Amino acid sequence: MSRTAKFILRIAILGMIAGYVLGDFFVFKGPLSQIIDRSLSSRPDVVARVAGHFITRSQLERATREKLWLEGKSFDSLSDVEKSQAREKALEELIDHALLRNKIAGDTKSIHISANEINSRLRAMLSRFTSKGEMESSMHGQGVASESELRAKVAARLQQEKWIEAQIAPMIRTSDEEARAWFDQNAASMAMSERVEVRHIFMAAMDHPQSEIDAKLSAALNDLRSQRKDFATLARELSDDPASKDRGGSLGWMSKARLPTDFAAAVFSLPIGQPAIVRSSLGSHLVEVTARKPAEAANFDEMKPEVIAAIEAIKRRYAVTELRKKIRESATKDIRVFHSEIGDDH
Repeated sequence: MSRTAKFILRIAILGMIAGYVLGDFFVFKGPLSQIIDRSLSSRPDVVARVAGHFITRSQLERATREKLWLEGKSFDSLSDVEKSQAREKALEELIDHALLRNKIAGDTKSIHISANEINSRLRAMLSRFTSKGEMESSMHGQGVASESELRAKVAARLQQEKWIEAQIAPMIRTSDEEARAWFDQNAASMAMSERVEVRHIFMAAMDHPQSEIDAKLSAALNDLRSQRKDFATLARELSDDPASKDRGGSLGWMSKARLPTDFAAAVFSLPIGQPAIVRSSLGSHLVEVTARKPAEAANFDEMKPEVIAAIEAIKRRYAVTELRKKIRESATKDIRVFHSEIGDDH
């Protein structure tokens, strides 16, 4: 046999071996793939594999606790069944996140996350605690070492949310015709309850001593009554509510259902044009009712933004479920879960 023929034969044999290995791993899940999977499943730290990414038991435990923490729950307070269910949900999210990271790897530069977006999400998280120190203590208890690590996690989550939103946007668009048809079917249940137009100056209990809050809001109330300052000026100077402080403290039109129960009870008892200091579970408010509307039948033109938002929320849930399903189906061969290693507490 000539040297050229031998070389060609060798290349052909190597090609057959490579083809077998690839087929074993990615198509047939044959002996080689099974041997490696068995070796991984015998390691107590590996609970799943997503393509070339391994998910360890410690990562799963941490993710489970973090997910519960973000929901305001404690892992240690759950029953064994609830812990198992929490782990399963956390593992599903870890797998989805790994798949998403692969999907958006080439799009990260086009998905911008601003510091304001991160700060807004962190403020929402902070609102579940009585102080920043309490949140940091809980954060460290869940294995999040620093605020910078937490900010990085929040940024990654926001990036994934934006990518998902871009993918599902065509599926959730709602036309005026759809909104009108939905409104006509649900008009009876959408009758407008009593509403008030409200503005407030808010001071958060977790950010100020109560004595400081009482003194500043009392002084502000005196400034209003004596007309030394107007409401908009005081809102810009004092309010801790970033959504309203630069809009004269305006909260717009509110029904009781759209306000915290303790705050709504006080607000709806106020006469028009008579500002007063009100306490709620979040802090203290210098609040004024500027107008009032009685209960009335629903009006499509007024309700249209809320109707569209409601329809889009329904569509969004379905679209996200379908997107996750599609990503999972396209990557089924890349996912391997070792159920025996998830288990309960070791």
